[in-house]
Amino acid sequence: MIDRLNKFFKKSKETDPVNHKKDGPHDIRIATCALFLEMANIDNEFSDSERESIISILKKEYYLSDEYVTNLIEATEKELKKSIDLWQFTNLINQNYPKDEKISIIEMVWKIVYADGALDKHEDYLVHKLAKLLRLNHKQLIDAKLKILYGD
Repeated sequence: MIDRLNKFFKKSKETDPVNHKKDGPHDIRIATCALFLEMANIDNEFSDSERESIISILKKEYYLSDEYVTNLIEATEKELKKSIDLWQFTNLINQNYPKDEKISIIEMVWKIVYADGALDKHEDYLVHKLAKLLRLNHKQLIDAKLKILYGD
């Protein structure tokens, strides 16, 4: 299965106009997508609006085709099933992304949180946990939230 993922991402890297860093079988996009999927699933209600939000974000932010997004989500779901926590994903992001890109990821997470129009207590807990794992401070987390809720 890892060979299939490696082959898929090698091919995708060649056709993808944005050249993101990779670390072995784990692509930075899988790591980011994992955070998005965890957020959408944390309240045990993965709504259509959350799924559409994730797809839209992945397509827009990473310039991905519909087919690539579908394959990315499937690969990420498999990685999440094998993982015991989110550290492996946030660690990969920390190793490859500067602070401003990590803030952008938290902004995208907030978009997913508010895709269904409400902030659940489990979502609130997870977004704070993700901010800590991404080495972001509370002000950066809240600024990202306010940006999503009220714009710049």
